[in-house]
Amino acid sequence: MLRKLTVIGVAIVCTLSMSLGASAAESKPQPQASTIAWPEKQALPQFSKIKHLDVADIYDAPGDIKIMMATLQGLVNRAEPRIYLLENKEEGKFTWLNDLDVTYKVRDDYWQIVRTYKKEINGMVIYDPKVPDSVNVATTLAGVKGAVVVSPELAEKLKAAPYNLKVVEDLQGRFKDRLDAYTWQYDNLWSQTTHKMLVGLSPETSIRLPENQGDLFTVLAEDKTQERDGGNREIYELDLSASLGKSDVYLRFDDAYTQDGWGSAVHQVTVKADGQTIATFIPGTPEEEAFLYDRQSSQVSAGDGGHRFADNGRYFIYKFTPPAGTKQLTASIDMWNQYKVSAGNVQPVSSEQKEPYGYLRDYAVANKAMVFWLDSNVPEEKELFQKILAGVKPGTPYLGWFSNDTDGEFSGVEITSNYGVYVLAADWFSNLTVFSGTKAQAFKDNSVKAPKLENKIYVTYTFSEGDNFQYNQHRMRILWDDPSRGVVPLNWTSSPLLYDGAPAMLNYYRQTATKNDLLIAGPSGAGYFYPNAWPAKSFADFLKQSNSYMEKTGMTIPYVLNRVNSENVPLSEAHAAAYIKEYKPAGMFLSWEDRHGVEIIDGKLPVSTIQGISTVGDGERILTEAKAKWDGKSPMFISLGLLAWSLTPSDIAELQAKLGPEYEAVRADQYFSLIRSANGLPAKP
Repeated sequence: MLRKLTVIGVAIVCTLSMSLGASAAESKPQPQASTIAWPEKQALPQFSKIKHLDVADIYDAPGDIKIMMATLQGLVNRAEPRIYLLENKEEGKFTWLNDLDVTYKVRDDYWQIVRTYKKEINGMVIYDPKVPDSVNVATTLAGVKGAVVVSPELAEKLKAAPYNLKVVEDLQGRFKDRLDAYTWQYDNLWSQTTHKMLVGLSPETSIRLPENQGDLFTVLAEDKTQERDGGNREIYELDLSASLGKSDVYLRFDDAYTQDGWGSAVHQVTVKADGQTIATFIPGTPEEEAFLYDRQSSQVSAGDGGHRFADNGRYFIYKFTPPAGTKQLTASIDMWNQYKVSAGNVQPVSSEQKEPYGYLRDYAVANKAMVFWLDSNVPEEKELFQKILAGVKPGTPYLGWFSNDTDGEFSGVEITSNYGVYVLAADWFSNLTVFSGTKAQAFKDNSVKAPKLENKIYVTYTFSEGDNFQYNQHRMRILWDDPSRGVVPLNWTSSPLLYDGAPAMLNYYRQTATKNDLLIAGPSGAGYFYPNAWPAKSFADFLKQSNSYMEKTGMTIPYVLNRVNSENVPLSEAHAAAYIKEYKPAGMFLSWEDRHGVEIIDGKLPVSTIQGISTVGDGERILTEAKAKWDGKSPMFISLGLLAWSLTPSDIAELQAKLGPEYEAVRADQYFSLIRSANGLPAKP
């Protein structure tokens, strides 16, 4: 309560102080040169100290406004962080802003902020709505030329008074497709951009969908067994007749159990109107396209003869138009797993409608980084991607993400690792140019002595997603604020590079941690990379340099993901030796598997394989099975990975409460201390 009252008080002071200074700031803006500092061995740049902030609420603004404001933010904040954008309300619109403890003024009209800083804008870059990837080229140009990115419609407004901005580049009609756009960018802009970072952003995102769109549909069939192995595959006959009465019928497929990732898998669909076939197709074929109304984030797999699937909160919708007067409409669906099928006749808003977005573009513009979105699974795009990667030094960060979901992640991280480039998932990070203007506080050791080693089942729980800057900002904050945090020992994977990129967030997590909370390094140390894919000649040097961030943040236990050709693989001897020498960890977590286990590498390093779970039931089952195999005469060690998108501290408190006294939950530092003791290893590496 005390903290909440303090925040409210700060907000009142902010409003008063900023109101007094608003007119002066609006009348005398001055173009300023960059004050960004980036020493040679520093992972990410340091922005100047925040003094006060103009805040724009653009949460409900159109996409072209969001990208205009984000690029303006990048221009202005490269000199001094002065603009803050309210783009997200997942963890609360003002949550992190209030934690910054600086004066600010929320502007009711974001155009007022444009007018305030218009003299710091050199002009406009107009993107081509017909070629979405021109948005990224425009963002790169904005950084190089000191401009803002605008749609053709916004350009007309900004040409006129009181803005009077000139057009420095008009990309309409310039490119024929994605590859053409990025090839031109590489040929003409690469030499003018920083080579100390790369930025990978989708040029657009789905528009925000209305809440409760599922209410437009009636559930016709739903898996009740939480199937995971395809044992329920069959042809399901569904009657869609109740949805007749309008011109179209919409058939929607969801995941019946969104927490564990085994949703609807559809192999073939046949629809008949009064006995006559009006649609029949296999997902992934041209025939499907005629009926696929909204693919959302579903994917097509070639496995098991080919199928479309949607896991977690994803879905896909087909649209059928039966002949007028149809009395009976039926669907035969070859499907399996945790399906949920529903139908309706009211047209839903489709996620196929796209718009630009602003996240991370402030950072790209401020640092004059090149922004692109190349699919490593498409040969021509992969070739250009590799050419870009070959042009930077080992140890360069790639901020953003990859296209094509999981396949894109696996292939993308492997390719960047091949070139000695590490990934920081940050494509949904907001206001990085502001948070980079804060300072990290000195680390205070919060280590907890391990309990006495006994013949027990020692369990350590580790939240996933620590490679992910935006997770630190959004989902982790929600989990951290769970009232049950602190009840059970938990390991929180996080990015040590918060030390540079968002010190205020690092400070918050460290200051509010309980004795049962331990921050550890997310995959695979200071940055997301696959060790075996990294060139051996630069790997040890990279670990040595990045180890300073592990020590400064106290995240000295790493969680490592190691993949080759999208498959989890053991650490090579050389890469394991580099971890032992340069990180000197007490222990290491490895992989995300359907099994758990501990091994001692080179007689020095305890490595614990993480078995991932997404539900309380998963954890209870795994621990019960482990106990059945335990002889009770020696300690057993089990590491469970917690899927951060479906599990919470409250869930783990519930799980732990179901276990008997033979199970003891411990933090990672205690866990590896006990393993070292059980295996006769020195207490410290």
